[in-house]
Amino acid sequence: MEENPFEFFQFWFKEAIDSGISEPNAMALSTCDKMGNISSRIVLLKEMDAGGFVFYTNYDSTKGRQLIEHPQAALLFWWQSLERQVKIHGRVEKVSAAESDSYFNSRPFESRVGASVSAQSQPIPDDNYLERAFAEALSQHLPDTITRPSHWGGFRVIPDKFEFWQGRPNRLHDRFQYILSEAGTWQIDRLSP
Repeated sequence: MEENPFEFFQFWFKEAIDSGISEPNAMALSTCDKMGNISSRIVLLKEMDAGGFVFYTNYDSTKGRQLIEHPQAALLFWWQSLERQVKIHGRVEKVSAAESDSYFNSRPFESRVGASVSAQSQPIPDDNYLERAFAEALSQHLPDTITRPSHWGGFRVIPDKFEFWQGRPNRLHDRFQYILSEAGTWQIDRLSP
């Protein structure tokens, strides 16, 4: 067990990648609205460092609006074949425009076009609406002419709590909790399963 939860996470994340798990960067993201109603969905971790966990989305989507209104989130990674999960909680902030631009420009051309035409989470008039909007946008842009829409970018979850869970026989699972103290150090507790 590491003293630093980011290092512990990186160790487990590398093992998840090396094990061949499909989409080891898939994580459940839980947010809540102003009324306290919780919503969860799967998103993909795109960057992780000592500053936090970064994913990208449409800021006008349900999750985007909720994170702007109530900048707290929980993440959950589940690697079934390794019998491991990691829960993370923390405050949320937008990444810089430069970071969002850099990631947006690294995406495949068609993914950039798709992000520019989708009003994520909003009703659409019919089954073919997005295909028509996508085809029209494709005809108007060359790969080097499409720029990141202002409604699209990244969020960073800055953890104040981690929990690492390792499955064991007879339900005697290992659970380690890290809580960030006011002094900026991590308090580590082993929890009963």
